[in-house]
Amino acid sequence: MKALILLAGMSVWAQDFGAEAKEMEAKLVETRRDFHQHPELSNQEARTGKVVAERLRALGFDEVKTGVAGHGVVGILKGGKPGPVVAWRTDMDALPLDESAFNVPYRSLNKGVKHACGHDAHMTVALGVAEILARRKAEMPGTVKILFQPAEEGVSDVEYFGAALMIREGVMENPKVEAIFAFHVSPMLEAGKIGYAKGPLLASADSVNIKVLGKKAHAATPEAGTDALVAAAQCVNMLQTIHSRRVSTMEPSVLTIGTIHGGDRGNVVADEVRMEATLRTFNEQTREAYRTYVKQTLAGCTEINGGGYQVEWVQPSYPVTVNPAGVVEWALGPVRKAVGQENVKEMAPQMGGEDFSLFQKVAPGAMFWLGVRNEAKGITSGLHTTDFDVDEAALGVGVKTAATILWEYLTSSRPAWR
Repeated sequence: MKALILLAGMSVWAQDFGAEAKEMEAKLVETRRDFHQHPELSNQEARTGKVVAERLRALGFDEVKTGVAGHGVVGILKGGKPGPVVAWRTDMDALPLDESAFNVPYRSLNKGVKHACGHDAHMTVALGVAEILARRKAEMPGTVKILFQPAEEGVSDVEYFGAALMIREGVMENPKVEAIFAFHVSPMLEAGKIGYAKGPLLASADSVNIKVLGKKAHAATPEAGTDALVAAAQCVNMLQTIHSRRVSTMEPSVLTIGTIHGGDRGNVVADEVRMEATLRTFNEQTREAYRTYVKQTLAGCTEINGGGYQVEWVQPSYPVTVNPAGVVEWALGPVRKAVGQENVKEMAPQMGGEDFSLFQKVAPGAMFWLGVRNEAKGITSGLHTTDFDVDEAALGVGVKTAATILWEYLTSSRPAWR
């Protein structure tokens, strides 16, 4: 359906993408299941990138750049009329989780690897949007960039990856992106609904490597050495009380020790314990203060045991994913148009982290939640779990909503926040 609408003296071509999204439902399911059966870990998304690039070329995208930040793909669709430049970002990588016991016909064929964070659904929605917009290329004003980003889940063997590396390689330039949008699936939100938050949506995500240092000795004479395990045990407890005693009770934050490794054998006092931790906050000032608090805490709990410590804040880290209120207010217009007011829900910020936040440092942008929960079908498991799944009815909802956001940005009057 196409209708000419007058807004403040400007003509706008309004579009209803619902029928087209419904027509492609079977293709969307097929695409999502193909991605799901062939998951690839961060910086290993070779097949995934090839499939994406082939689809974009077949749709007639003007430029399809491959090998971006590893195996990433950037599709550029130039409209037949002049206009702004807007981007949609999706991620590509899977997680090191084994799905072999998950009894679905589309379970992973790559043992030990699973799309447990919904990136298969994200890519499927993005390709659906690419198809809808490509059909309107001649009448479309402006340019759409679709960024298929590798390594969102992170890697440890390179300095830059994922969004950080894409940005360094210039994906937000030539042509310069004015605004950027994205989805993330939510197993807490029913399929058919879109969630949003103004301000913080997701927490910052910092990785911390810690070494507690001591001195070896025979376990029968521990006084001859310095037991790093004892010190580490005390450090774990003290580090995880930083939030309750040094951070405002009104400020959400969490520091979690995820791994601990130390010692050589049972009859030797350990001289080194290695720990890996993650820090999550919604406030950049609190995030920075934690660096001091962690250092002070480690100094105290190791010195009292006669040992020492080393601490490394791993880079790059993810800043807080912040949706500017003005951007969200504007985008809620097309979102409500696509799914109806009754299917739009404001949600509380979540402690997960996303490197979409790095794109938001370059251009104004917002991420929305795409509901994928369906209790009747037993689809309720959380992200990053072995039995995580999505209600595939959400795919069409995502396509029509994302397409509406991008089309409205290209065809409506310039948003006030720009």
